[in-house]
Amino acid sequence: MGEVQKGLLSVIQKLKGSEERDLRIVLLGLDNAGKTTLLKCLASEEVDTITPTQGFNIKSVHAHGFKLTLWDIGGQRAIRAYWKKYLVSTDILIYVIDSADQKRFEETGQELSELVEEGNLIGVPLLVFANKQDLATASLAADIAEGLSLHTYRDRPWQIQACSAISGEGVQDGMNWMCSQISSWKK
Repeated sequence: MGEVQKGLLSVIQKLKGSEERDLRIVLLGLDNAGKTTLLKCLASEEVDTITPTQGFNIKSVHAHGFKLTLWDIGGQRAIRAYWKKYLVSTDILIYVIDSADQKRFEETGQELSELVEEGNLIGVPLLVFANKQDLATASLAADIAEGLSLHTYRDRPWQIQACSAISGEGVQDGMNWMCSQISSWKK
């Protein structure tokens, strides 16, 4: 079992003892940001043959009375208009950014700022994965957070996490943050 899979299961195990709850997690970001690679990493699937998502992928993990449903929705410009249709009952928004694609930072920032204004996402915790940190040209997560003005998001908890979906590095830290957000709902 991969390190990240153990991480996802540890999130669920920490929540053990709670009443049955479906958790809907939506994975968004521009095309080529690494959403599907991240999803496959979380599901301990091979990440060496990935094609652009035309539509969406769904992965569900059942363990200890919990069902985590992860929705990976394509990021091509033509598909982004449909993102809003998938946001109903979202518990956590995971937004994935290609840290090495500085030319698209403005575009991804615009998409993210429009997303967080959506009625279905008001107050929904936001986890930003600054992906592709394994590439030499990757920007630091702190610089990306500043460029995206994440500090202005005061209506929700948010976290930016540097990661590499290919190696799994940093993904566990993001999942731990997600766990802390879910745990706070129990109180």
